Amino acid sequence: MKIQKIVFLLWLLPSSIYLFAQQKTSPFESEKSTGYRGNDIPELRYYDDGFSFLVLGDFGRVGDYYQKDVARELGNAAIVSNAECIISVGDNFYPNGVASTQDHHWKASFEEIYNNPGLYTDWFVALGNHDYQGSIQAQIEYSSVSRRWNMPATYYSKTFTTAKGEKLLMLFIDTNPFIDSYYKNPQKYPDLAKQDTITQRKWIEETLNTSDPAIKWKVVVGHHPLYSGGKRKNNKDTASFESKFADLFDQYKVDAYICGHEHDLQIVKPKKRYTTQFLSGAGSEVRETGNREGTVFAAAEPGFMTFTIVKNKMIVQTVKANPASASVLHTYEITK
Repeated sequence: MKIQKIVFLLWLLPSSIYLFAQQKTSPFESEKSTGYRGNDIPELRYYDDGFSFLVLGDFGRVGDYYQKDVARELGNAAIVSNAECIISVGDNFYPNGVASTQDHHWKASFEEIYNNPGLYTDWFVALGNHDYQGSIQAQIEYSSVSRRWNMPATYYSKTFTTAKGEKLLMLFIDTNPFIDSYYKNPQKYPDLAKQDTITQRKWIEETLNTSDPAIKWKVVVGHHPLYSGGKRKNNKDTASFESKFADLFDQYKVDAYICGHEHDLQIVKPKKRYTTQFLSGAGSEVRETGNREGTVFAAAEPGFMTFTIVKNKMIVQTVKANPASASVLHTYEITK
């Protein structure tokens, strides 16, 4: 019997060593700088020494369409990428914004939908045209109600510091007053006439014209796109908005313009332009999209984008949120 026990233990020993080795080389421990973490979004790259944030837009629909699917995977991505914050490009509440800080929309379209622990971080929020159909002041005031909702004014800036001590300057602009056709319907957009586009544009130029040598990256966040291959490809408002801001962004070396409004996912960088546009407006409803001059990527899929600054690169991953899982559709890099 003793001999049989010894033989059994000797047979068991290699298997035990193998299992122990497998535990010691898990994805969490084997990758010190870059690799894969977890299995919720297996293709999503993470960077331990990177500065990451997530971007979504056009989402507030009481969980309808794909909002819950996108929210679920946004939470997974926030944990996988160790996201510093969430960026919303506007149209936070459909169809007519919110009426007050006590509006049920806050609970039904935000608090109860984005409840993954990874999403209890800072949200920096821009205003969309549907937000303007309600009280924009209520969205500003909700910053005092919610720990994570940040909208100190209709437009504002925030400077982040990366792991390497470099700075990212991010401007959140209010694009709605710059859309000419909205002024034809003052009842629909009651707060529009109160906005001063001259003052805001001056602020944008002064803020981008920084002399801080530590600022390596410049990002502008707004709702309306400069370019689109989607529903508004030949839209007069889109062409007008491009004429107002594309040259200005190039002049001040804005690395990325992040927007929504179109309910799809697009990356567009026209020839001879410095600024790359990232359109992430598929947080709930999805529409057909297409290409235009400068289109790098376009997809009519529900989802969002992850941004990571690591070393001399900004790495953008476009994530599709399926009903039961997620996948990375495209990866794009800006190198400086």
